Amino acid sequence: MKRTLGVCYYPEHWLETQWAEDAARMAKLGLTWVRIGEFAWSRMEPEPGRYDWAWLDRAIDTLGKAGLKVVLGTPTATPPRWMIDRHPDMVALDKDGKPRGFGSRRHYCFSHKGYRTECAKIVTALAERYGKNPHVAAWQTDNEYACHATTLSYSKAATEAFRDWLAQKYQSPDALNRGWGNVFWSMEYRDFNEIGLPNLTVTEPNPSHVMDFRRFASDEVASFNRLQTEILRKHSPYPIAHNYMGAITEFDHFATGADLDIASWDSYPLGFLSDRVPADPEHKRRFVRQGDPDFQAFHHDLYRAVGRGRWWIMEQQPGPVNWAPYNPDPLPGMARLWAWEAFAHGAEAVCYFRWRQAPFAQEQMHAGLLRPDSAPAQAFGEAETVAKELAAMPDVGTTKADVALIFDYASDWAWEIQPQGRGFSYFWLVFHIYKGLRRLGLNVDILPPDTGDLSAYKLVLAPGLFTLSDPLKAALVAHKGTSLLGPRTNSKTPNFSIPVPLPPNLPGLDARIARVESLPPDCPVPLTEGGALINWREKLEGSATVVEAAEDGWPALVAAEKLHYLAGWPDDTTLARILQRACAAEGIETDPLPEGLRRRDTATHRFLFNYNPVPADWGGVSIPPAGVHWSAL
Repeated sequence: MKRTLGVCYYPEHWLETQWAEDAARMAKLGLTWVRIGEFAWSRMEPEPGRYDWAWLDRAIDTLGKAGLKVVLGTPTATPPRWMIDRHPDMVALDKDGKPRGFGSRRHYCFSHKGYRTECAKIVTALAERYGKNPHVAAWQTDNEYACHATTLSYSKAATEAFRDWLAQKYQSPDALNRGWGNVFWSMEYRDFNEIGLPNLTVTEPNPSHVMDFRRFASDEVASFNRLQTEILRKHSPYPIAHNYMGAITEFDHFATGADLDIASWDSYPLGFLSDRVPADPEHKRRFVRQGDPDFQAFHHDLYRAVGRGRWWIMEQQPGPVNWAPYNPDPLPGMARLWAWEAFAHGAEAVCYFRWRQAPFAQEQMHAGLLRPDSAPAQAFGEAETVAKELAAMPDVGTTKADVALIFDYASDWAWEIQPQGRGFSYFWLVFHIYKGLRRLGLNVDILPPDTGDLSAYKLVLAPGLFTLSDPLKAALVAHKGTSLLGPRTNSKTPNFSIPVPLPPNLPGLDARIARVESLPPDCPVPLTEGGALINWREKLEGSATVVEAAEDGWPALVAAEKLHYLAGWPDDTTLARILQRACAAEGIETDPLPEGLRRRDTATHRFLFNYNPVPADWGGVSIPPAGVHWSAL
């Protein structure tokens, strides 16, 4: 696999006389890829049915003649103003019934049939014209599905599509009423046309209703994406990607990714730390200019799974962004570190966003590789360094981990619907476990929830899974290594009710959850070996072997041979102890790392990444702030 760099470029933003110079500078910098077109619908089709390809022909030709490869985006994230006149009901409605109208981007409802027809037309026109263009080497569908909370729509189009989805799933209102438990509060329906969307209710809607709506909405994203991929494949041999985001779980990326060749994501470490990562003030101060030491790596591993081994960064933060609560300047060296960390996790390409900072509109405060006056910004030189290092260093290769972590988008919907405690989040529970593994210097493979073969892994973790799929349940039974499940794993039926036998109902493990409690931050449950359970705690009954217990006598961790169940959210001390014990039992070497220093082993090299603002010393090596060190294995 050849590792490459790229950039996002908007030729429609700049004078055509500047394109050739830009292309030459990109090539000289060592870039390979240039993504264009994903927001340019109004220039591609200025009026309904009238296409203007001349400017795009020249832009692609200019980039290609400079030796660059084009990633061509479908422009469906930004329908032009005439589209709204043509289909005024195509906009999504928010949960309060308010239209999300024209004037920015992503102003469409995935369920609107008229808009889907318009998308098919523009994608077909693009594919027919550029599908075999020698300078186009990859496609991107749309842009950042779910950005700005745009997956869920409460429009008429969504209502009608949801009713049809329910009718296909349940076949009869009686079956739906039984599945949802609608006898409760007299919520029974006589006809599918009586069913509305789960918003504007007096108090919380039925969680089964909401869960099916979330499944439906996710399916709508997948089918919308499939509409485009089927057209592109008909006309073009080039691989197709979509650019996902960080800590966004509104739709099942595994399902959408099944129709794509490459999973890519948009990595903005400083924006994410400021805007999304739940961390204490001291942590945020320490890493304010570097980003959380594990957040990027988690998504690298996740999207490697979504892409079935093939993944990119389509947008890499180069400097201050414009959209977070606070937008600091990256510590010098971080644009290099972020790129190398991605390559160490198997990325094929890292593309910086963007080439030149725009002097106008919503993102004018978002930095690029160039300033608005075309002078190099800080990340320009760091990208140049990475390009030279890539040219001088052979492929680092990828390697399979000993540790697997199961991730399930539907489980995040479930615990968002019914958290049962303020702050309980499936995503952050899984991320907490991932951080604990990374602090021990471990490589981690993230796997989908329908995984049917775990034989390659010595240690498998499946925290918080809403329900266990049949393939995964069978794989756990067959697994010869150590498995650690819980808390909340297998605690609901697919229809969102409490199952009997009581959870977790794991084969061979005699343990039942008698009751649960969610806990305020200042009410930890101390364990006899030190540390505590926080946020969430389950009280278990049964004859399973007690591995760890709370000071009040209730089991905290139980086991049957190598199958373990964790009855709560472990704090850092407890998690480290449990993970080290499990690794020792399987002969997995651990390497507890200092704060902010992270390790990644590839098939050929060991990488160390220093996320700290100060030097880090480890294994006889001193690594500068924002530094990267590698050595051959």
